[in-house]
Amino acid sequence: MFELKVERLEQYLSGLYKATVKVSRVSALGGAADLKGFGYGLPYLVEFVVNGVAKSVVLETMRQEGFGHDHFSDRAKVLLWQHSTFNKLPRHVRSVDVGSFTSDCETLRSLGDCCEFFLVTEFVDGSLYHLDLDRVMDTCEISGLDEERCLALSDYLAEIHSVKKNAPELYVRCVRDLLGHGEGIFGLTDSYPGGLGYVNERFFVDFEKACVEWRWRLKQKVHRLSQVHGDFHPWNILFRQGLDFTALDRSRGEWGEPADDVSAMTINYLFYSLRLAGEVEEPFLRLFLLFWRNYLDRTGDEEILCVVQPFYAWRSLVIASPLWYPDLPLNVRKMVFRFASRVLKAKRFEFEDVASYLK
Repeated sequence: MFELKVERLEQYLSGLYKATVKVSRVSALGGAADLKGFGYGLPYLVEFVVNGVAKSVVLETMRQEGFGHDHFSDRAKVLLWQHSTFNKLPRHVRSVDVGSFTSDCETLRSLGDCCEFFLVTEFVDGSLYHLDLDRVMDTCEISGLDEERCLALSDYLAEIHSVKKNAPELYVRCVRDLLGHGEGIFGLTDSYPGGLGYVNERFFVDFEKACVEWRWRLKQKVHRLSQVHGDFHPWNILFRQGLDFTALDRSRGEWGEPADDVSAMTINYLFYSLRLAGEVEEPFLRLFLLFWRNYLDRTGDEEILCVVQPFYAWRSLVIASPLWYPDLPLNVRKMVFRFASRVLKAKRFEFEDVASYLK
Protein backbone atom coordinates (compact mmCIF):
# COMPACT_ATOMS: atom_id res chain seq x y z
CA MET A 1 0.00 0.00 0.00
CA PHE A 2 1.24 3.48 -0.80
CA GLU A 3 -0.10 7.00 -0.44
CA LEU A 4 -2.23 8.07 -3.37
CA LYS A 5 -1.49 11.77 -3.42
CA VAL A 6 -4.53 13.92 -4.12
CA GLU A 7 -2.57 16.32 -6.31
CA ARG A 8 -1.46 13.42 -8.54
CA LEU A 9 -5.03 12.19 -8.78
CA GLU A 10 -6.28 15.68 -9.64
CA GLN A 11 -3.60 15.98 -12.31
CA TYR A 12 -4.67 12.71 -13.91
CA LEU A 13 -8.40 13.50 -13.79
CA SER A 14 -7.83 17.03 -15.13
CA GLY A 15 -6.11 15.54 -18.15
CA LEU A 16 -8.90 12.99 -18.57
CA TYR A 17 -11.72 15.55 -18.40
CA LYS A 18 -9.71 18.34 -20.08
CA ALA A 19 -10.61 20.76 -17.29
CA THR A 20 -9.45 21.58 -13.79
CA VAL A 21 -10.55 18.91 -11.30
CA LYS A 22 -10.77 19.37 -7.54
CA VAL A 23 -10.91 16.07 -5.60
CA SER A 24 -13.10 16.31 -2.52
CA ARG A 25 -12.90 12.77 -1.17
CA VAL A 26 -11.25 9.39 -1.73
CA SER A 27 -12.64 6.47 0.23
CA ALA A 28 -12.92 2.70 0.11
CA LEU A 29 -16.06 1.83 -1.79
CA GLY A 30 -18.74 1.20 0.80
CA GLY A 31 -16.54 2.59 3.60
CA ALA A 32 -16.99 5.79 5.55
CA ALA A 33 -13.45 6.88 6.32
CA ASP A 34 -11.13 8.84 4.06
CA LEU A 35 -8.01 6.92 3.12
CA LYS A 36 -4.39 7.88 3.29
CA GLY A 37 -3.14 4.72 1.62
CA PHE A 38 -4.01 3.04 -1.65
CA GLY A 39 -4.00 -0.77 -1.79
CA TYR A 40 -3.94 -2.80 -4.99
CA GLY A 41 -7.03 -4.88 -5.59
CA LEU A 42 -9.44 -2.59 -3.77
CA PRO A 43 -12.09 -0.34 -5.37
CA TYR A 44 -12.02 3.31 -4.33
CA LEU A 45 -14.74 5.90 -4.70
CA VAL A 46 -13.29 9.19 -5.96
CA GLU A 47 -15.54 12.24 -5.56
CA PHE A 48 -14.55 15.45 -7.36
CA VAL A 49 -15.79 18.65 -8.96
CA VAL A 50 -15.14 19.59 -12.59
CA ASN A 51 -16.59 22.64 -14.34
CA GLY A 52 -18.73 23.23 -11.24
CA VAL A 53 -20.34 19.78 -11.50
CA ALA A 54 -19.91 17.12 -8.80
CA LYS A 55 -18.93 13.73 -10.18
CA SER A 56 -17.99 10.32 -8.79
CA VAL A 57 -15.95 7.51 -10.31
CA VAL A 58 -14.63 4.20 -9.07
CA LEU A 59 -10.89 3.48 -9.40
CA GLU A 60 -9.76 -0.09 -8.97
CA THR A 61 -6.90 -2.44 -9.74
CA MET A 62 -6.67 -6.25 -9.65
CA ARG A 63 -5.14 -8.35 -6.90
CA GLN A 64 -2.33 -10.79 -7.61
CA GLU A 65 -4.26 -13.78 -6.31
CA GLY A 66 -3.67 -16.69 -8.66
CA PHE A 67 -6.41 -17.66 -11.13
CA GLY A 68 -4.19 -16.51 -14.00
CA HIS A 69 -3.54 -13.06 -12.48
CA ASP A 70 0.03 -13.78 -11.35
CA HIS A 71 1.89 -11.52 -13.77
CA PHE A 72 1.55 -7.79 -14.29
CA SER A 73 0.74 -8.51 -17.95
CA ASP A 74 -2.12 -10.83 -16.90
CA ARG A 75 -3.79 -8.09 -14.90
CA ALA A 76 -3.14 -5.49 -17.59
CA LYS A 77 -4.81 -7.74 -20.16
CA VAL A 78 -7.99 -8.02 -18.10
CA LEU A 79 -8.31 -4.30 -17.39
CA LEU A 80 -7.56 -3.27 -20.97
CA TRP A 81 -10.16 -5.73 -22.19
CA GLN A 82 -12.75 -4.55 -19.68
CA HIS A 83 -12.31 -0.93 -20.76
CA SER A 84 -12.75 -1.92 -24.39
CA THR A 85 -15.98 -3.87 -23.81
CA PHE A 86 -17.90 -2.50 -20.80
CA ASN A 87 -19.52 0.23 -22.88
CA LYS A 88 -20.62 -2.15 -25.63
CA LEU A 89 -23.02 -4.12 -23.41
CA PRO A 90 -26.50 -2.72 -22.71
CA ARG A 91 -27.17 -1.68 -19.10
CA HIS A 92 -23.56 -2.25 -18.05
CA VAL A 93 -21.69 0.24 -15.86
CA ARG A 94 -19.69 2.61 -18.06
CA SER A 95 -15.90 2.54 -18.21
CA VAL A 96 -14.32 6.00 -18.20
CA ASP A 97 -10.65 5.12 -18.76
CA VAL A 98 -7.91 2.58 -18.26
CA GLY A 99 -4.65 3.96 -16.94
CA SER A 100 -1.51 3.06 -15.12
CA PHE A 101 0.68 3.85 -12.17
CA THR A 102 4.27 4.59 -13.10
CA SER A 103 7.18 2.71 -11.60
CA ASP A 104 7.61 5.38 -8.92
CA CYS A 105 4.09 4.43 -7.74
CA GLU A 106 3.11 8.09 -7.57
CA THR A 107 2.22 9.31 -11.04
CA LEU A 108 -0.99 8.28 -12.80
CA ARG A 109 -1.20 8.40 -16.58
CA SER A 110 -3.35 6.93 -19.28
CA LEU A 111 -0.56 4.60 -20.47
CA GLY A 112 3.20 4.57 -20.48
CA ASP A 113 6.03 3.62 -18.13
CA CYS A 114 3.91 1.75 -15.63
CA CYS A 115 4.05 -0.88 -12.92
CA GLU A 116 0.32 -1.58 -12.60
CA PHE A 117 -2.88 -0.78 -14.47
CA PHE A 118 -6.14 0.53 -13.05
CA LEU A 119 -9.68 0.89 -14.33
CA VAL A 120 -11.96 3.88 -13.81
CA THR A 121 -15.71 3.37 -14.12
CA GLU A 122 -18.71 5.52 -13.45
CA PHE A 123 -20.17 5.15 -9.96
CA VAL A 124 -23.59 3.51 -9.96
CA ASP A 125 -25.76 3.42 -6.86
CA GLY A 126 -28.02 0.54 -5.90
CA SER A 127 -28.24 -2.71 -3.93
CA LEU A 128 -26.54 -5.89 -5.03
CA TYR A 129 -28.95 -8.62 -6.09
CA HIS A 130 -27.53 -11.08 -3.58
CA LEU A 131 -29.11 -8.98 -0.83
CA ASP A 132 -32.52 -9.92 -2.26
CA LEU A 133 -31.55 -13.58 -2.06
CA ASP A 134 -30.21 -13.10 1.48
CA ARG A 135 -33.61 -11.73 2.49
CA VAL A 136 -35.43 -14.64 0.85
CA MET A 137 -33.20 -17.05 2.75
CA ASP A 138 -33.93 -15.24 6.03
CA THR A 139 -37.72 -15.08 5.52
CA CYS A 140 -38.31 -18.23 3.39
CA GLU A 141 -40.66 -16.11 1.29
CA ILE A 142 -40.50 -14.54 -2.15
CA SER A 143 -42.49 -11.51 -3.21
CA GLY A 144 -43.98 -10.54 -6.53
CA LEU A 145 -41.03 -8.20 -7.02
CA ASP A 146 -38.61 -11.11 -6.47
CA GLU A 147 -40.28 -13.01 -9.28
CA GLU A 148 -40.33 -9.94 -11.53
CA ARG A 149 -36.62 -9.31 -10.96
CA CYS A 150 -35.84 -12.94 -11.72
CA LEU A 151 -37.74 -12.61 -15.00
CA ALA A 152 -36.06 -9.28 -15.78
CA LEU A 153 -32.62 -10.88 -15.46
CA SER A 154 -33.72 -13.82 -17.60
CA ASP A 155 -35.13 -11.40 -20.20
CA TYR A 156 -31.86 -9.46 -20.19
CA LEU A 157 -29.82 -12.55 -21.00
CA ALA A 158 -32.26 -13.54 -23.74
CA GLU A 159 -31.85 -10.07 -25.22
CA ILE A 160 -28.06 -9.88 -25.20
CA HIS A 161 -27.70 -13.51 -26.31
CA SER A 162 -29.81 -12.77 -29.38
CA VAL A 163 -26.78 -10.94 -30.84
CA LYS A 164 -24.74 -13.59 -32.69
CA LYS A 165 -21.30 -13.60 -34.28
CA ASN A 166 -19.88 -15.84 -36.99
CA ALA A 167 -16.37 -16.54 -35.68
CA PRO A 168 -15.82 -20.30 -35.24
CA GLU A 169 -12.30 -19.94 -33.88
CA LEU A 170 -13.55 -17.56 -31.17
CA TYR A 171 -16.14 -20.06 -29.94
CA VAL A 172 -13.52 -22.81 -29.85
CA ARG A 173 -11.31 -20.53 -27.77
CA CYS A 174 -14.22 -19.80 -25.43
CA VAL A 175 -14.66 -23.52 -24.81
CA ARG A 176 -10.91 -24.00 -24.40
CA ASP A 177 -10.73 -21.14 -21.89
CA LEU A 178 -13.59 -22.68 -19.92
CA LEU A 179 -11.14 -25.42 -19.01
CA GLY A 180 -7.64 -24.02 -19.32
CA HIS A 181 -7.97 -20.37 -18.25
CA GLY A 182 -6.62 -19.40 -14.85
CA GLU A 183 -10.18 -18.43 -13.86
CA GLY A 184 -11.61 -21.56 -15.51
CA ILE A 185 -11.97 -25.16 -14.42
CA PHE A 186 -8.25 -25.99 -14.23
CA GLY A 187 -7.51 -22.75 -12.40
CA LEU A 188 -10.24 -23.54 -9.89
CA THR A 189 -9.13 -27.12 -9.25
CA ASP A 190 -5.57 -25.86 -8.73
CA SER A 191 -6.86 -23.43 -6.09
CA TYR A 192 -8.13 -26.22 -3.82
CA PRO A 193 -5.58 -27.04 -1.09
CA GLY A 194 -4.54 -30.62 -0.40
CA GLY A 195 -5.65 -32.60 2.62
CA LEU A 196 -9.35 -31.83 2.34
CA GLY A 197 -11.43 -34.58 3.86
CA TYR A 198 -14.37 -34.17 1.52
CA VAL A 199 -12.57 -34.19 -1.85
CA ASN A 200 -9.29 -35.69 -3.05
CA GLU A 201 -6.97 -35.70 -6.05
CA ARG A 202 -8.71 -38.70 -7.63
CA PHE A 203 -11.98 -36.79 -7.69
CA PHE A 204 -10.38 -33.84 -9.49
CA VAL A 205 -8.61 -36.09 -12.00
CA ASP A 206 -11.91 -37.74 -12.95
CA PHE A 207 -13.66 -34.35 -12.89
CA GLU A 208 -11.16 -32.81 -15.31
CA LYS A 209 -11.29 -35.84 -17.63
CA ALA A 210 -15.06 -35.50 -17.88
CA CYS A 211 -14.70 -31.81 -18.67
CA VAL A 212 -12.16 -32.52 -21.42
CA GLU A 213 -14.69 -34.84 -23.04
CA TRP A 214 -17.25 -32.04 -22.90
CA ARG A 215 -14.78 -29.68 -24.56
CA TRP A 216 -14.63 -31.93 -27.61
CA ARG A 217 -18.42 -32.06 -27.77
CA LEU A 218 -18.88 -28.30 -27.43
CA LYS A 219 -16.20 -27.17 -29.86
CA GLN A 220 -18.43 -28.40 -32.69
CA LYS A 221 -21.15 -25.92 -31.64
CA VAL A 222 -19.58 -22.84 -33.18
CA HIS A 223 -22.97 -21.55 -34.37
CA ARG A 224 -23.80 -20.75 -30.74
CA LEU A 225 -21.32 -17.87 -30.38
CA SER A 226 -23.25 -14.97 -28.82
CA GLN A 227 -22.83 -11.69 -27.02
CA VAL A 228 -22.34 -12.51 -23.32
CA HIS A 229 -21.67 -10.87 -19.98
CA GLY A 230 -19.23 -13.54 -18.80
CA ASP A 231 -19.72 -13.33 -15.02
CA PHE A 232 -23.45 -12.88 -14.53
CA HIS A 233 -24.04 -13.63 -10.86
CA PRO A 234 -25.91 -11.92 -7.97
CA TRP A 235 -22.85 -9.98 -6.82
CA ASN A 236 -22.52 -8.33 -10.24
CA ILE A 237 -26.07 -6.94 -10.50
CA LEU A 238 -27.11 -3.64 -8.89
CA PHE A 239 -30.85 -3.07 -8.50
CA ARG A 240 -32.44 0.27 -7.72
CA GLN A 241 -36.22 0.79 -7.62
CA GLY A 242 -38.34 -1.93 -9.16
CA LEU A 243 -36.70 -3.58 -12.17
CA ASP A 244 -34.08 -0.91 -12.82
CA PHE A 245 -30.66 -2.55 -12.68
CA THR A 246 -27.08 -2.20 -13.87
CA ALA A 247 -24.67 -5.03 -14.60
CA LEU A 248 -21.11 -4.86 -13.27
CA ASP A 249 -17.73 -6.41 -14.06
CA ARG A 250 -18.23 -8.01 -17.43
CA SER A 251 -15.52 -10.67 -17.65
CA ARG A 252 -13.52 -13.04 -19.83
CA GLY A 253 -15.07 -12.44 -23.23
CA GLU A 254 -17.28 -10.14 -25.24
CA TRP A 255 -18.44 -13.22 -27.14
CA GLY A 256 -19.04 -16.69 -25.77
CA GLU A 257 -21.48 -19.44 -24.92
CA PRO A 258 -24.88 -18.31 -23.53
CA ALA A 259 -24.83 -21.23 -21.09
CA ASP A 260 -22.04 -19.43 -19.25
CA ASP A 261 -24.34 -16.57 -18.19
CA VAL A 262 -27.39 -18.76 -17.51
CA SER A 263 -25.46 -21.19 -15.32
CA ALA A 264 -23.68 -18.40 -13.43
CA MET A 265 -26.98 -16.95 -12.23
CA THR A 266 -29.16 -20.04 -11.81
CA ILE A 267 -26.65 -22.07 -9.81
CA ASN A 268 -26.96 -19.43 -7.10
CA TYR A 269 -30.66 -20.22 -6.65
CA LEU A 270 -29.60 -23.83 -5.99
CA PHE A 271 -26.76 -22.70 -3.75
CA TYR A 272 -29.03 -20.59 -1.57
CA SER A 273 -31.54 -23.43 -1.33
CA LEU A 274 -28.85 -25.91 -0.23
CA ARG A 275 -27.64 -23.49 2.43
CA LEU A 276 -31.20 -22.90 3.63
CA ALA A 277 -32.69 -26.38 3.58
CA GLY A 278 -29.98 -28.87 2.60
CA GLU A 279 -31.92 -29.64 -0.59
CA VAL A 280 -33.48 -27.94 -3.59
CA GLU A 281 -36.97 -26.77 -2.67
CA GLU A 282 -39.15 -23.70 -2.38
CA PRO A 283 -38.75 -20.77 -2.37
CA PHE A 284 -35.51 -20.84 -4.40
CA LEU A 285 -36.65 -23.71 -6.61
CA ARG A 286 -39.42 -21.42 -7.86
CA LEU A 287 -36.89 -18.77 -8.91
CA PHE A 288 -34.68 -21.38 -10.58
CA LEU A 289 -37.55 -22.78 -12.64
CA LEU A 290 -38.96 -19.35 -13.38
CA PHE A 291 -35.62 -18.17 -14.79
CA TRP A 292 -35.09 -21.27 -16.93
CA ARG A 293 -38.64 -21.48 -18.28
CA ASN A 294 -38.70 -17.81 -19.22
CA TYR A 295 -35.29 -17.97 -20.88
CA LEU A 296 -36.28 -20.95 -23.01
CA ASP A 297 -39.61 -19.35 -23.90
CA ARG A 298 -37.84 -16.15 -24.97
CA THR A 299 -35.01 -17.77 -26.93
CA GLY A 300 -36.30 -21.18 -28.03
CA ASP A 301 -32.74 -22.38 -27.34
CA GLU A 302 -33.37 -25.99 -26.31
CA GLU A 303 -29.81 -26.83 -27.35
CA ILE A 304 -28.51 -24.99 -24.31
CA LEU A 305 -29.68 -27.94 -22.21
CA CYS A 306 -27.10 -30.07 -24.02
CA VAL A 307 -24.15 -27.72 -23.47
CA VAL A 308 -24.69 -26.17 -20.03
CA GLN A 309 -23.22 -29.14 -18.12
CA PRO A 310 -19.51 -28.13 -18.00
CA PHE A 311 -20.47 -24.55 -17.19
CA TYR A 312 -22.43 -25.77 -14.17
CA ALA A 313 -19.41 -27.89 -13.24
CA TRP A 314 -17.21 -24.80 -13.37
CA ARG A 315 -19.57 -22.72 -11.26
CA SER A 316 -19.87 -25.60 -8.79
CA LEU A 317 -16.12 -25.40 -8.19
CA VAL A 318 -16.61 -21.71 -7.38
CA ILE A 319 -19.40 -22.03 -4.85
CA ALA A 320 -17.84 -25.09 -3.15
CA SER A 321 -14.46 -23.35 -2.86
CA PRO A 322 -12.92 -23.26 0.63
CA LEU A 323 -11.11 -20.12 -0.49
CA TRP A 324 -14.27 -18.06 -1.11
CA TYR A 325 -16.62 -19.88 1.27
CA PRO A 326 -14.46 -21.06 4.18
CA ASP A 327 -17.45 -21.46 6.53
CA LEU A 328 -19.69 -23.41 4.16
CA PRO A 329 -21.18 -26.48 5.88
CA LEU A 330 -19.57 -29.75 4.82
CA ASN A 331 -22.86 -31.29 3.68
CA VAL A 332 -23.41 -28.36 1.29
CA ARG A 333 -19.95 -28.77 -0.24
CA LYS A 334 -20.58 -32.47 -0.76
CA MET A 335 -23.94 -31.82 -2.40
CA VAL A 336 -22.43 -29.24 -4.74
CA PHE A 337 -19.79 -31.74 -5.86
CA ARG A 338 -22.48 -34.40 -6.26
CA PHE A 339 -24.50 -32.03 -8.42
CA ALA A 340 -21.50 -31.23 -10.62
CA SER A 341 -20.50 -34.88 -11.04
CA ARG A 342 -23.99 -35.99 -11.99
CA VAL A 343 -24.62 -33.08 -14.32
CA LEU A 344 -21.41 -33.89 -16.21
CA LYS A 345 -22.78 -37.40 -16.85
CA ALA A 346 -26.07 -36.12 -18.27
CA LYS A 347 -26.39 -35.66 -22.03
CA ARG A 348 -29.32 -33.30 -21.46
CA PHE A 349 -29.82 -31.16 -18.39
CA GLU A 350 -33.34 -31.76 -17.07
CA PHE A 351 -33.84 -28.50 -15.24
CA GLU A 352 -37.45 -29.34 -14.31
CA ASP A 353 -36.10 -32.24 -12.27
CA VAL A 354 -33.00 -30.51 -10.91
CA ALA A 355 -33.42 -32.09 -7.47
CA SER A 356 -32.65 -35.50 -8.97
CA TYR A 357 -29.02 -34.46 -9.48
CA LEU A 358 -28.64 -34.02 -5.73
CA LYS A 359 -30.38 -37.09 -4.33
